[in-house]
Amino acid sequence: MPPEVTVTSVTPTIAPAPARAEAGTSELRALESGLDSLQTARDAGPGRARRLGRSVVPPIVFVLAAVLAWQLYTVISHPRPDLYPGPADVLSALGSAAASGHLATAIGTSLGRGGFGFLLAILIATPLGLLLAEVRWLRRAVGPILSGLQVLPSVAWVPAAILWFGLTDAAVYFVVLLGAVPSIVNGLLAGIDQVPPQLRRVGVILGANRRQLQTRILFPAALPGYVAGLRQGWAFAWRSLMAAEIIAGSLGFGLGSMLEQSRELADLPSVLATILTILVVGIVVELAIFAPVERTLLRRRGLTGASR
Repeated sequence: MPPEVTVTSVTPTIAPAPARAEAGTSELRALESGLDSLQTARDAGPGRARRLGRSVVPPIVFVLAAVLAWQLYTVISHPRPDLYPGPADVLSALGSAAASGHLATAIGTSLGRGGFGFLLAILIATPLGLLLAEVRWLRRAVGPILSGLQVLPSVAWVPAAILWFGLTDAAVYFVVLLGAVPSIVNGLLAGIDQVPPQLRRVGVILGANRRQLQTRILFPAALPGYVAGLRQGWAFAWRSLMAAEIIAGSLGFGLGSMLEQSRELADLPSVLATILTILVVGIVVELAIFAPVERTLLRRRGLTGASR
């Protein structure tokens, strides 16, 4: 008789569902941790001090070299001081204006006007940009006009603004709005145009209405273009404000009025000192407000390299 063969059935051991879920969760956490480490290693760049040095030191070196060349020219050529003042003369005029309090008053007045007018421009341009992005036929009708207003020099509006509003702050704000609103609207429209259409479709599938689609999907996705439009809008607003203050010099004592008074007195050192002040104020606002906001926004979205 053939030997008996005992067959033992082997049943595979299957882990319970909670155990499988826990194992899958741990694997996902490990994978996520690895990806985070990889992302951190990839994004790790120079420290804040080094980034600040890279962005600040080169302009300072260039300015010092330009001032040194300017001073050498005045020492070697001996030009007329009333037509070609040296850096010492300009610095002396700037110190006199600061000591008398006129410089602080002019900066405060211009910054107050520019800031308030720019906030008004944001409040007007943001809903207008969202409306034009949604209503295509209105954008086709108004878009070319906004582009034309953006390239039109704001100083051209100053005479009309004075005739309409008189020598009041309303004339200044009118010119500032016409300088800033088109840039902000076009920046927002450019940002919305670059939003992937899949985001809009996902929002529609999830049941978002038109208002929710704009405020919760399109506008946040278009923030890089919107911030770029804000930067450009501030530049146009600041230039428009200076033009209005120069032409309508009786509208308080701002930097534009200070510049015009120095011109009337044929005080070229004071003219150059005021021009440098206007330049420095614009650069400080740009570097202190808009540049950090845009850099943080781009870094959070992975749109900037580690070298920045």
